[in-house]
This record gives sequence, structure tokens and C-alpha cells, in this order.
Amino acid sequence: MYQERLLQEIRKKIGNKSLNDEIANILSISYDAAHRRTSLKAKFSFEEGLELAKYYQISLNQFITSDQQILAQKTTAVTETDDLQSFFQNNLNVFENLPLSDGMTIYYSAKDIPFFYTLSDTLLSRFKIYVWMNLLNAKQVFIPFLRFSPPNFEPNTKELRKKYEEQNVIELWNDMTVSSILQQISFYYDTRLLQRNEAQIILDELKELIEYIEQKTENNPKFHLYENELMHLSNDIFFHHPQQSLFALPTNMFGYILINDAKTCSETKNYFEHQIKNSKSLGTSGNRDRKIFFNKMYEQIDNLKHKL
Repeated sequence: MYQERLLQEIRKKIGNKSLNDEIANILSISYDAAHRRTSLKAKFSFEEGLELAKYYQISLNQFITSDQQILAQKTTAVTETDDLQSFFQNNLNVFENLPLSDGMTIYYSAKDIPFFYTLSDTLLSRFKIYVWMNLLNAKQVFIPFLRFSPPNFEPNTKELRKKYEEQNVIELWNDMTVSSILQQISFYYDTRLLQRNEAQIILDELKELIEYIEQKTENNPKFHLYENELMHLSNDIFFHHPQQSLFALPTNMFGYILINDAKTCSETKNYFEHQIKNSKSLGTSGNRDRKIFFNKMYEQIDNLKHKL
């Protein structure tokens, strides 16, 4: 039964190509040996089944899971700055392994400003990495921000942000989305690990980023921003496509559980759609509501800047 279902999934992937030729080429076996497997006269070995599933990017969840049990993938743990390189590369791999076409939509529940926006060559970006690494470091050995110099991630991060911004994106924000970075700036300034001039520059760059997102909300038809005042946001990311979806559930700032189980993804899509129904569209609700929402964030930034 499982072999037949695997073959059905492969047929969906290859279209009009010869199934026997495909199997023979991938497994490096003869045409006759492939035919015996496709006609169910011979069974795939465990290794052969895995090789085919990997090649065609077919989830094994559907073969071995139940309503109470699913397979999930975990991203590599980030415990030091050098580990970020693999984190950014893993995120790029996620995009490369998904069917990025007109049918793809990314949902982002923004408890914090989505990290894709802070992947840039700015003091704001460097500060976010500084905060992340301090929070992830079990020894909590703080150094002044001025002395913090992360490796050059620009090639990967630039491509990662570009990939994200090219998609149809739905983000859910609320009044607290900008608060966490403001609290971080305030904390590190109070501890004198962040100097006043550095904090002022970071706040200026943060305001420029929010202004960019406001313009994007108004002018980019592929970007949809919603204000959600009722639900706790969580930094969940959901990549939805009719052929293949992926749910990224955060375990920490740089760790995700990746789930591609079809039933779980369907439930996740329904949950996001339910949240959207209880949210206000800032792209279609008019200038007044959009200005009120963004002005609240500008006011928070200006208040901290004045306090410093």
C-alpha cells in the first residue's frame, strides 16, 4: 500500500515523463528492475524509498503519521555568532525547496518585527544580532556593543530578504510588535553597554524601517498588513502553497520546528485565516486607520529617543 502511494506521488511530480525511466535513473537500476517495482512485483528497499522521497521532495508524513503523531524537522541550534551562517543558509534552503510561484503566500505572526527586515548592513541589524547572541549565550558574557563585530553575513542575508520580499506576504502586527526592540535598546543603554549616539542611530534606522513598511503597506499589492488587537502574536511563519506548505514554529530566536504535514498545514492555514477575520487590514481600511497605527509606533520611537 505504501509503495503504491509513493508511486502515485511521484507520478504527480513527473507529469507525462516515463515513470520507469525516472525510477531507473534515480536509483541507478535497470529498466526491467524499475518496471518490477512500478508494477508492484518487487518492493522498494528502505533506502530506495528514502532516496525517491528525497529526490522528489515528498513528505513521508503521509505514510507514517496519524492525527496524534507527525514528523517534524528541527533547525540547527544557534549558540554562537558563527552558527548564524548556517541559520541564514537553512532559511535560504527553505525558500529554494518550496514551489515559489504565484500560488505561494507567506503568513507571519509578528510578535517582533519580522527578522527578514533587519537583514541589512545597518547598525540596527548589527544590534539585533548583538541582542540575539547575548540572549542565546548561556554564560551571558556581555561586551559593549561598540566592540561587537559579527562575521559578514551580507551575501546570504541580502538574498534571504530579497526572497522574502518577492513573495505574497501577509503579516499580522499589533501595538507590541515594535516594543521588544525598544525595550532592548533601553536595557542596553541603561547598562551602559550601548552608547547614546549608537542608540540614537539605531532608533533613526528603526524609524526609517517602519516608514518603509508603511509605504509598502500602501503601495505594494503583494504585501498585506493586518492589525490584530485580540490575539497574542507568536512569530510563527507559515509558507502556504496548494502543492506543498510548511509551518515554521519558533522554539527560540533562532530555532524552528519545521512541519510539512498536510493536515497540520491545513489547520494552520485555517487558524491564520481566522485571525485575519478578527484583524483590521491596514492596506484597505483607509489612510486614517493606517496613520493611527503607524503613528503609535513613531510616537514610541520618539519617546524613547527623547528619554535618551
